[in-house]
Amino acid sequence: MKKVWLRNDFKFWRKLINAWTIIFFLMIITDLIFGNGYEDILNAVSTIYIGILAIYVSNKEFERWYDKHEESHPGEIFVIFWSGLIISLFIIDFACGEYYKIPNSVISSYIAVLTILVITRKSKELYKLKHRK
Repeated sequence: MKKVWLRNDFKFWRKLINAWTIIFFLMIITDLIFGNGYEDILNAVSTIYIGILAIYVSNKEFERWYDKHEESHPGEIFVIFWSGLIISLFIIDFACGEYYKIPNSVISSYIAVLTILVITRKSKELYKLKHRK
């Protein structure tokens, strides 16, 4: 029974981060529609989101380094969605004037996502280098 839980642990975190990504994106769009009306809750959702993302990525990297990670889910696709959202928000922010300003928590989350991608790419590169020898 214990082995089944450990084997499914990675899938649990992946599903959780996917769900929170959707929730966070929807909250960002809702905040946009209501002219920064949900900025306070975005701060909380952002904190939860980055925490879950850090746990998910850490889990994935530990599994890679202990040769237990077999699936491939490239983070670059994830970053492309984030980048598209951020670029759109900058355009809307510019076009809307005082009605909407991109919340700092959204910018911070995007920077955290980019940072996590860079760290995981370096980890993957080091792993491949170590296992070629």
